[in-house]
Amino acid sequence: MATKHSHPMVFGKRESGCPRCSELNAGAPVVKWARTLRHEAEAKRIAEIRAHVCTPAACGPVCTRFDW
Repeated sequence: MATKHSHPMVFGKRESGCPRCSELNAGAPVVKWARTLRHEAEAKRIAEIRAHVCTPAACGPVCTRFDW
């Protein structure tokens, strides 16, 4: 888990003396929000659906490949 900032974040500006800003300056990865992860998962699913071809997969008259 990432260290918390010791100051309020204003437009992503980093301040000297803050432990989290020091980690970020050293190359630590930024924390991804849940919304970002959800959008990545949705984009991956859409790409899989668009890349699916029913003929080699032997789908029936109605494709049910991505039904849950």
